[in-house]
Amino acid sequence: MSEDDAADVTDPSEPAESAADEPTSEASSPSESAAGGAETGAVGEELEARVADASTEELAREIAGLRERAAAAERELEERTEEIDDLESKLKRKQADFQNYKQRTERQQEELQERATEDLVERLLDVRDNLARALSQDDDADIRPGVESTFAEFDRVLDEENLTTIEPEPGSEVDPQRHEVMMSVESDQPGDTVAEVFRPGYEMGEKVLRPAQITVSE
Repeated sequence: MSEDDAADVTDPSEPAESAADEPTSEASSPSESAAGGAETGAVGEELEARVADASTEELAREIAGLRERAAAAERELEERTEEIDDLESKLKRKQADFQNYKQRTERQQEELQERATEDLVERLLDVRDNLARALSQDDDADIRPGVESTFAEFDRVLDEENLTTIEPEPGSEVDPQRHEVMMSVESDQPGDTVAEVFRPGYEMGEKVLRPAQITVSE
């Protein structure tokens, strides 16, 4: 046998490599598997422990207490629901009452306004009748006394309606709220005061119906 052939022969004394020596994937340890099972069954174990430690009477009392609390919660829910329904019903009634009150008030205001207008027109009818009688006189008749009487009656009706005349005296101060300046004129009155009333104004209470038209002294 040659030296090369002898080199190719494996020495029987050297241990052969086994397939078991090759690296393999590590298997899960028993402790890790136990931990996973403990996590998934923690709730069940806790419940089992409570049941195991408690007596039958204690469990019965706990169950009865849970049922009582559940029943109390249901009763409270029913009461709250009834209160909500009652409040909603009251709110609807209040809204309906307010709408009825609003409509009733509007009707009353309209009726008061209509009655006030009717009353004023009724009193002015006498003034119109007096003017008609004055105009029915003969052409040569002196109707001035009748017209003056009618004019006085007309003023009386307006006074009853709290209507007053705005007719400032010459020389008085100008009131922009009650006077309307038409022009400036030369007069014997102090400057920037009322010189003459061109047309009287009228006010009812504190409301100006028509300002007085005036001229102002330069």
